Amino acid sequence: MSKKVLTEALRELEDHQIVSRKIYPDIPPKVEYSITDLGKMLIPVLKILAEWGEERSESNKKK
Repeated sequence: MSKKVLTEALRELEDHQIVSRKIYPDIPPKVEYSITDLGKMLIPVLKILAEWGEERSESNKKK
């Protein structure tokens, strides 16, 4: 993933309040992202999706 694509994805997550961004006035500029409380609410859903994907991947290997 390129820096541009990563930045666009992080900005979109920030727009949806899934992550928050903190900018430090350093040279060179420093930015930190952290998950918000809203983002943390997605963790159980993402775990279920990951498990589903792993199960599908394993079942496809058996075919």
